[in-house]
Parts: sequence; structure tokens; C-alpha cells
Amino acid sequence: MNREGILSAERIVVKIGTHSLLNDQNQINYNRIDRLALALSTLIQEGKEVILVTSGAIGVGSVKMGLTSRPTDMASQQATAAVGQVALMNLYSRSFNYYSQFIGQILLTRDIIDFPDSYNNYKNAMNALLGQKILPIINENDAVAVDELDHQTRFGDNDTLSALVASTMDADLLIFLTDVDGFYDDNPKRNPDAVRFDVLHEVTDDLIDMAKGDVSAFSTGGMETKLTAANESLKSGQMTVIMSSEDPMQILDLVKGESIGTLFIPK
Repeated sequence: MNREGILSAERIVVKIGTHSLLNDQNQINYNRIDRLALALSTLIQEGKEVILVTSGAIGVGSVKMGLTSRPTDMASQQATAAVGQVALMNLYSRSFNYYSQFIGQILLTRDIIDFPDSYNNYKNAMNALLGQKILPIINENDAVAVDELDHQTRFGDNDTLSALVASTMDADLLIFLTDVDGFYDDNPKRNPDAVRFDVLHEVTDDLIDMAKGDVSAFSTGGMETKLTAANESLKSGQMTVIMSSEDPMQILDLVKGESIGTLFIPK
């Protein structure tokens, strides 16, 4: 099916989840982070504007602190996120520095987007970074974001956050890097006959039902949240791709129009 629209994508948001930053032993996947840095640095060198939305503060913090699963109480989650965010940005800084690519950290809470003054400051900072070919790396500010009855500061998950970033920054393309190579009509890990969707133009309730399933020990998102985010991006007129994080260098093939992952494209 037609993927020509992806060739014209100039501003690209890439989202990588906690599960993709850790290996099967729940240890930091250094090689994958390095390949991601190379891929995104190459895109920027080719003239693309790139934004990275990253999860992993709690996951990386848990690894650093020797935990085996995500903390359950809010204070422990926030403390772990505070440790992990520093470690996560250190990993990115070292990898991107190797490819001579500057990065900048942006930590968001929902109220920053909801209030006009802070929203404009966020947009101005993002555009200033992109204008200088600096890669913004965005995460939710997990160390302080909470949900209260009268004041919501959390996005809930970074799939939702990445769709919001793509929308507010007028991105052409949103890429989700996941542990599967696209969206299937059944779980490919359990059903070897499952078929990958190549191109979709809408997200129906039936597709959402197909996507429901487990998430990893350290993450909050899953395929269902990615489809919901893809649906929001479709409403904003943006393309979304769900693809494997196994080798982030495949992003370079994707933007050349190759049939990688599942492309959601407006009709």
C-alpha cells in the first residue's frame, strides 16, 4: 500500500519506551541506545527536525537502585524517577556526544501544556532547540507529577505525551519504537500466524480490543495506548508508525518509504 506520504516528513517525533531501553534481563540495553543515537543524529544531519520522547526514568532508576520491579507507592516512584532521570540523560549524553549531536532536556507536566504562558514558553524553547539542530529529549517530570482531585499534572503514560508533543509541535510523523515490529491482528509472540497490518487509515474499537494486553514490569504503556495515541495523531492529520526497536537504524529505511512497521496515515 502507498507509503509515499512518509517521504515528505520533515519534523519527526520518536518515542522509545522503557521496555525498549532494557534488555530481557531488565538491564540497560547500551547497544540499542547507541544505535538510536546514531539513527537520530543521521536524520538531523540529513536536514530533518527530530524530537525524542523517552520513557525509562523509573525503569533505569530501578536498575541503578537494584530493584526488581516498579515501586508501588508514589513517593518511592518519584524518588526512583529522580535517580533514573539523571542516569538516563547521562546515557543519552554519552551516546549522542559520540556522534557530535547536541541534546537538550525538556521535562513536562500536564499543567505546563494547559496554561497559556507555560505552553508558549515550552513551544518557544522547543523551536529554539530545533532551530539550532539540537535534539530535544522529552520525558514527563515523574519526580513531581501527580494526579489530584483538583489539579492534574500527569499525562498518564508517555504514549499519550508523545502524541501531544507531535500535535503541539506540528510534527509530520510520530514513530513508536516497541518490542514488536508493528501492529498485528493477534499477538505474534503467541500466534505465529498473526498478520501485520501494513497501512491503516483509522483506529476502530475492534482494533483497540485486539491491542489489549500485558505491559512490562517497569512500564505503564502497551499496544492499546499506542493505538489510542495513533488515533489522536490521525485526528490531527499526522502520520504514526509502530515499529520494532530491535534496531533503531531501521528508522532510516522507514523514512525512505520501506514497508517497516504499521503506518497509520490520514485518509
